[in-house]
Amino acid sequence: MLSTRPMTRTGLLGGSFNPAHRGHRRISLAAAEAMGLDEIWWLVSPGNPLKPRQGMASLEARFASARRAARRAPIRVTAIERDLGSPYTADTLEALVRLFPQRRFVWIMGEDNLVQFHRWRDWRRIAATVAIAVVTRPGYHGLARRARAMGWLRRFVRPAANPRQWTEWRLPSLVLLRLPLDPTSATALRAADAFWHLTAENSFHPRGLRDGVTRRPLDRRRHIARKPARSA
Repeated sequence: MLSTRPMTRTGLLGGSFNPAHRGHRRISLAAAEAMGLDEIWWLVSPGNPLKPRQGMASLEARFASARRAARRAPIRVTAIERDLGSPYTADTLEALVRLFPQRRFVWIMGEDNLVQFHRWRDWRRIAATVAIAVVTRPGYHGLARRARAMGWLRRFVRPAANPRQWTEWRLPSLVLLRLPLDPTSATALRAADAFWHLTAENSFHPRGLRDGVTRRPLDRRRHIARKPARSA
């Protein structure tokens, strides 16, 4: 028998969250409102292949900062990418689509990421797996429109007048959302407080950090690679 359960419209915002901040929250909530999303998942990356390891806080510290920034919002903070065993977004998205068939996912990224999207491994496969919503970032509007990846993606741009129709779009599909700008920068926050990660790590005992999707404790001492739990 075919399931009659409605699909849960879920936005995915991936990143290092080094640290998470109000800009992540504002972008998420604005995108959720614009696209009619039921909730947002923040995918805290165990390691971004395009970013240097130097200056990268521990997964626990970044996860804790994301938990704090997401309080009282329809946002789940997850490190499921660590369990999936690949740092590449294309692999993560294919796994999530397979593991959570009752959800429709849309990948949310800033214009700054669109500028370098052509450097992501299998970026065309990403576009063929889920819809993509590109949100405004200060200083990147013109650069994003001229991005190298847009040479291929431009033919798949959908009207921004009614982005709530994204579940009906045929893939690949991309929508350019003009959302309120937020100048908050993780780089600036680190410059202002070089020891932010110590505060974040001390705010939660590792055993008290629980993944918002898998519901497993985020415990560096007990972690072993394993298949993530399925969930609706």
